[in-house]
Parts: sequence; structure tokens; C-alpha cells
Amino acid sequence: MAARLNAILDHIAIESDNPGALSTFYAAALRRNVARIGKFDCVERDGRTLLFKSGTKKHIAFSSYSFAAEGDFSALETRLKQANAPIEAAQSPIWQGKALRTRDPDGNAIEFGLNAGSRAPNLDGPHARLQHVVFATRNVEPVERFYRDICGFGLSDHVLDDEGGVRATFMHSDAEHHALAVFQAAENRLDHHCYEARDWNELRDWADHFAGLGLKLQWGPGRHGPGNNLFLFINDPDGNWIEISAELELLEEGRTPGEWKHEERTLNLWGHGKLRS
Repeated sequence: MAARLNAILDHIAIESDNPGALSTFYAAALRRNVARIGKFDCVERDGRTLLFKSGTKKHIAFSSYSFAAEGDFSALETRLKQANAPIEAAQSPIWQGKALRTRDPDGNAIEFGLNAGSRAPNLDGPHARLQHVVFATRNVEPVERFYRDICGFGLSDHVLDDEGGVRATFMHSDAEHHALAVFQAAENRLDHHCYEARDWNELRDWADHFAGLGLKLQWGPGRHGPGNNLFLFINDPDGNWIEISAELELLEEGRTPGEWKHEERTLNLWGHGKLRS
């Protein structure tokens, strides 16, 4: 296993034709504080933030990964320059130190920076920190190569079809099984974003919380094969998938990337799986 990127998914910015309504929904659904940061509506808790801006539904404006060490940020910047990858000025208002933006082959904007930090006190009730984001794409392999070979994410697992083609890839930025994943699909888009609860009991508490708000579970409870995590999904008003996960696999140093068959059981060891392609 190559040296880890040593970054965490700190915040994401989601576009909507009604960002105010969407931020109000997330504040209630994910039990977060509401704020306004520059041109963004914002909800935050557990030191991780969601930003909302005017734009196209079911589109992520950018995802942002935070480094604690300046040396790790500098190593990333060097890799991007050596690969002639696009480098732009970061647009997130969260960064308190150095930051930059690049884009994957599908045009998804990803930002890396230093010292995003915790910005809001925790609230009572179940916890679930922002943990990973997943993109759907028409062509997995070039997107995977960008994040793995240029950005420095580590490969955790592949999902392969009967001919050995890659249908999904799971990549890590620290010891957790994945902080980013890419799924083969009919279109390029945001697939879902995920929040990590502490254990099975807290996942249950989230399901009870959603029931109290009249929100139906769209998928789960279940258990993924890659990552071995427990999960459930709901939809936001724009149709974006939100995952609450628990007990995600922690990777040991030197672990060989896994291979999974492209079938329902890989996506849900307990039952129905939602295949993207």
C-alpha cells in the first residue's frame, strides 16, 4: 500500500435551484446548525460542513479534503504540477490556510487545503460526520487513475464485471476504507454523500429520527460488501441520495486491494442492492 494521502473529507458544496430550502431540510434531517458563509447557505456539525449555492439540481459544486500537515499538502501540489493537472484557485470560504482546486476527467471540482478546522459545537442526539462522496461516471477507469495516480488516493477495492471491467472503485485518503468512490453509470453526476455514525445503535437512532420527520428510508438497513459498513439511505428534496453509515472497515497497512463481483450481493450482503449499471 502506498503512503496515505492523510486527508479527510471536510466539506462539500451542493447546487440547487432553491438552496435556502435545501439547507433548511439538511439542518432538520442531519440535526445541524444553520449559518451563512459568504454567498453560501451553510449547515454544520461535528466539525464538518455542508454548503449550498444556486445552480443545477443533483450537482456537487465541489468537494473539499483537508490536510493537517503542510508537508502533505505540498506533496499533493507537487504531484499535480508534475502531472500537468489543472490547478485553480480554491473557492470554498472555509479554508483558513493554503488551498487549491483541481478537476477530474469528468470536470468534477475537488479542493484540497489546510486548516479547515471545527467551526460549530456539536448538538445533542445521534452523531454522523461527513465521511465520503461518490460520483457516477460513464467511464470509471480514467477517473480512478486521476484520483489514485495524480491526487494520491489509495485503492481499497474494485468491483469487476464478468469480463474484468471495472464497474466501481473505492479509494481511501486515510485509514478508513473509502473517502471517495466512483461507480459506472449511464451519466456523469453526483451519486451520493455519506455520514458516518459511531455504531449500529446510532444508525437505529438515525432511522428513528428520520421517521419522526416523516422521511422514508429509500434503501437499507443493509451491509455493503466493500467497506463492510452498515448503511441506510434517504433522499433530499432535490433527489440527492444521503447515506448514513456505521462501522466502516479500517484498513491495515499493507492490505491488498479487494475484488468484488458486480452483483447485488456486493452492494448489500443482506438483500436488495441498487446497481448503477
